[in-house]
Amino acid sequence: MKTVDEKRKATLIGVIAVVLWALLALFTTELACIPPFQLVSLCFAVASIFSALWITLRGGSVVRALRQPLGAWVLGVGGLFGYHFFYFVALANAPAVEASLIAYLWPLLIVLFSALLPGERLRWQHLAGVALGLFGAVLLVSKGQGLSFNPAFALGYGAAVICSLLWSGYSVLNRRYRNVPVGAVCGFCAGASLLGFVTHGLLETWVTPDTIQWLAILGLGLGPVGAAFFVWDHGTKHGDIQILGVAAYGAPLLSTCLLIAFGKALATPAIIVGCILIVGGAVLASANFLSGKRGRSLSSE
Repeated sequence: MKTVDEKRKATLIGVIAVVLWALLALFTTELACIPPFQLVSLCFAVASIFSALWITLRGGSVVRALRQPLGAWVLGVGGLFGYHFFYFVALANAPAVEASLIAYLWPLLIVLFSALLPGERLRWQHLAGVALGLFGAVLLVSKGQGLSFNPAFALGYGAAVICSLLWSGYSVLNRRYRNVPVGAVCGFCAGASLLGFVTHGLLETWVTPDTIQWLAILGLGLGPVGAAFFVWDHGTKHGDIQILGVAAYGAPLLSTCLLIAFGKALATPAIIVGCILIVGGAVLASANFLSGKRGRSLSSE
């Protein structure tokens, strides 16, 4: 039985992942020449090494943290690596804007799939909030230039759909393994890193990063491709998954704001409207959450 305050705290911890993911675009602007699977494997390697050190320094046992059910391993490694694998396949076989938007249906799918979880209720404000967030994301990603879906890119679009299904499915099914400690994500990152190296070896040619790029890889591995997955794991297991789904549309908003602040993007009218829609959707969906009026049915599990 979780109290409302415990659930709120877990939700806020999960939202940290959204903030960290917003840094992804800013970091990767320095890493455009690094092959994608090489980058994924290196970042997850950083995440697994530092998380193992974190567990050890806290007096825990890495071996005990990794001793988890096979289903948790399949879900964890499959979710982390599968999302990135199909995302890069989508980008390689379809225009980046359309592929990214299809892949970014996962927050909407999280909200919809969450209705299947025991003790969860899907309310109209969740649907309205996530719809506003989706429209806002469309404006941010497309920069108001419109979309053009060409059947010739069906392979890329299909990969993007699988990408969104994998991450939303992982996030919702993660609740099934709520007793698996967050430290287990250390092993999931290591597994994703290993699969990334294998895929890199089969499909790409190694590019040696320079000093600045190594620092960017370290930053990614510690934040957007590291700590983010640990706090997301905690949030999806113990927090309000519907609020997290809506809040996920804050990632492109914060990312765009950072790019504008660092002079890598312009604040066009379409971007401003997109930001307003995302913020409005998040406030609408989380009104009860923010006011502390969450129902007893959502706090009892």
